[in-house]
Amino acid sequence: MRDRVRLALAAHRPLELPLASRRAAAVLLLLHEERGVEHVLFQVRTLAVDHPGEISFPGGGHHPSDRSLLATALRETREEIGVPAHDVEVLGQLDDTATRSSNYLIRPYVGVLRPGPREFATAPLEVSELLRVPLDHLLSPGTRGWYVVDDAGAPEPTAAYYYGEHVIWGATARMLDQLLSLIDAGSIAGTIEAGAR
Repeated sequence: MRDRVRLALAAHRPLELPLASRRAAAVLLLLHEERGVEHVLFQVRTLAVDHPGEISFPGGGHHPSDRSLLATALRETREEIGVPAHDVEVLGQLDDTATRSSNYLIRPYVGVLRPGPREFATAPLEVSELLRVPLDHLLSPGTRGWYVVDDAGAPEPTAAYYYGEHVIWGATARMLDQLLSLIDAGSIAGTIEAGAR
């Protein structure tokens, strides 16, 4: 599975959008293998931060001291879930995505945790829960559906992923959509190539 992700990202040319009046941010879609099963790491945000109570990837706003947006994603990952940069192998980058309510332009990176024992340390003021969702579950038909949000008093359906009682929607679901689409496309291309031999 990890090789599929690696190949899919190697072939992708990410779309980078102009910042304009938005605030720059970066996140890390982090894969973690546990007992032979590849997981995607998410966090449930506390009520004290932007997008309270929602599910997100580790990440946040760009600081002037950050050398790059990748540095932002890695710094925030260390601060929020306790994973240092040297434990992450960055595989690639997805397309920039914008948020409406908080006016961020997010640059998503994809990485994998290096092998070895792992203790996560979440930031209590920012993260209420760490979610490990199997990648196979996210790729399964029926996991993706719709979630209705209140948009200025009007109900608006938006794409979402379901995992038990948890609903992954908004910018997080859009970034996840792209990663899963790239993995699926790579899998189909690999099958066609193998059949042509």
